[in-house]
Amino acid sequence: MKNKRRILIWIISVTSAIAIILGACAIYVSDYYRADSTAIASFTASHSVTTNEDPNGIITFEPIDPIAGFIFYPGGKVEYTAYVPLMSALAEKGVLCILIPMPFNLAVLDMNAAKGMTEQYPGIDDWYIGGHSLGGSMAASFVANNTDSIEGLILLGSYSTAEITLPVLSIYGSEDKVMNREKYDKYKSNINSSLTETVIDGGCHAYFGMYGAQDGDGMPSISNEEQINITVTEIITFIDKE
Repeated sequence: MKNKRRILIWIISVTSAIAIILGACAIYVSDYYRADSTAIASFTASHSVTTNEDPNGIITFEPIDPIAGFIFYPGGKVEYTAYVPLMSALAEKGVLCILIPMPFNLAVLDMNAAKGMTEQYPGIDDWYIGGHSLGGSMAASFVANNTDSIEGLILLGSYSTAEITLPVLSIYGSEDKVMNREKYDKYKSNINSSLTETVIDGGCHAYFGMYGAQDGDGMPSISNEEQINITVTEIITFIDKE
């Protein structure tokens, strides 16, 4: 009887622990930044860009005559549609953009999501990959092992923990209080090629997308739309240079 009681207590304890862990995970993944639909709707739309969403939720922004392609990983715990304005604005300038949703809004759970994307558009010769925050770091990890099909890496409020041999564009806001600046400086040595670094005066961490203020971020002195437009200009300049 004592052995049976011990086994029963053990089963109850393990089951309870699993339930607590699963509950904590459920709370964690359900707590994320939602796209600001009102702000996104007010962002200037382009009639020269075709937008398509496939059954997996991947959104493609296709201009009439693409000059390059750009695969984008969203920031951690941010609804990926928050980056629709950035993708739309880039597509207006001739860049075909592919916006990829991530499991539970965490790019770390699907680092290789870009695999096979470039082959779907054989007419585009030059491809870039990047992302915001955690998404940028995961895009960097992907490109570290897939340099053959990618021309460059674009990091927004992010850094690479992997060694990169391709040209890199790094953009962050002067008021960004979310990105770990010490780690950013530490991992700069991982970029073994040309680095173009741009600091957006008055910009913050959250304003690369449209999802409102982010906990711990600094106070921006420019608008969300201004930061996105500056980012687009810098990306286009980087692509043209390469």
